[in-house]
Order: sequence, then C-alpha cells, then structure tokens
Amino acid sequence: MSFILECGNLSKAYGQTVALCNVDFKIEAGGVVGLLGPNGSGKSTLIKLAMGMLQPTSGAILIDGKTPSAATKAVTAYLPDTNFLADWMKVSQAMAYVKDFFPDFREETAKEMFGRLGIGLEQRIKSLSKGNKEKVGLILTMARNAKLYILDEPIAGVDPAARDFILDVIMRNKPEDSTIFLCTHLIADIEPILTHAVFLSRGQVVLEGGADEIRADKGKSLDELFREVFRW
Repeated sequence: MSFILECGNLSKAYGQTVALCNVDFKIEAGGVVGLLGPNGSGKSTLIKLAMGMLQPTSGAILIDGKTPSAATKAVTAYLPDTNFLADWMKVSQAMAYVKDFFPDFREETAKEMFGRLGIGLEQRIKSLSKGNKEKVGLILTMARNAKLYILDEPIAGVDPAARDFILDVIMRNKPEDSTIFLCTHLIADIEPILTHAVFLSRGQVVLEGGADEIRADKGKSLDELFREVFRW
C-alpha cells in the first residue's frame, strides 16, 4: 500500500504554545482529502511542516515516504492562502516562472484554463480582480503534474459561483493517481468531492477516515459533524 502523506506522533510547539500534539494519520495516494478545522486548529502549521517550511518539535511527517526536502517539493504542488504572484508580472510571465521551477508544469493545460476563464496571457497580475488573481494562482498550481496538491483555503473569500469554478478546476485537472490535500473550514462546498477527511481541533485529530465510512458510521454528513464538533 502506498501512502502519499504520513504523520507519526507529529507535534509542533512555538515556545509554550502547542500548535500540533501527537497528530497521527496516513493518507493513501489517489484521493481528495479534506483537512478540516476552524481557524487556530493547526491546519496551517501542518501544511508548513509538510512543505518543509517548519521542522517538527517531535514525531515525523513524510511525503511520498520521504522527509520534506527539495525532493518532496518536486512532487508537491502548493497553493498558499495568500497571493504569491508579483503584481508587475504578466500572466504569461507567471507561467514561465512556474515552468522554470517545475519541469512537470503543463503549459497547454494552463493556457486552456486561462482561455475558459477569459484571462489574457498579456494581462498584468495587478490589473486583475482579487478573485481572478486567486484563480490564476490555482490554475498555475493545478497545471502541474504533481503527485500531491496541497491547497490552503482555496475557496475562502470567493463567491459561490467562483467556488464552483475552483472545484471544477481542481477535479478536471487532477491526474488520476495524484492526491489532493485540501485545507478548509467551508465543509459543505467541498464535501461532495472528498474521499477522506481529517478533523483537527486545537492541534489534535478528533476524527479521521474515509468520507463514506464516517458518514455511514455517524449517520451524518461531514458538514453536520463539523458543526457538531466545532460548535461554540
């Protein structure tokens, strides 16, 4: 059995503040995984550990069987929760920038998606609306032929129509054997595409498993469970 992402008793503390505590789960390759939790639950810390931007305080995290490194970044496409594109760039220059770093970038796929969206390759990033900037970032990420796509809050702050477009881009461009690791607190919108769910609360896993198995076991949707677990 092949695991694309593994956490073994993973903990991360910032001084006296514990962000993650003994997180333990394994994700098989090929599905769409929801990392679900409210703000402050540890989602962003886990993603930064997966990308090698932070080091664990204890325990381990593995990507495709390896400790996060240049080798794992080569097979991981990461979409941060903030705009990562330089305003002065044209869309074509942003494409060239990603292509220079990642040989698996599918240029024709990106061009087709920009065409569907009506974004011209000669448009400058600074001329685009906030929503279209986010869509450009998503397209550049999903145009890679990666093993693992880590998407941090890709549908936060956009209108329902834009959410539908974003989810369509994600599923239409996901290579068959790749895995989507999708971090969000907007469960209802993404539940239909999830094959696996990891619920994080205060740095700990409170529920984890196959989406269908969780629904069958609990007799509730993931969205209903999320509201129940994280009610305030």
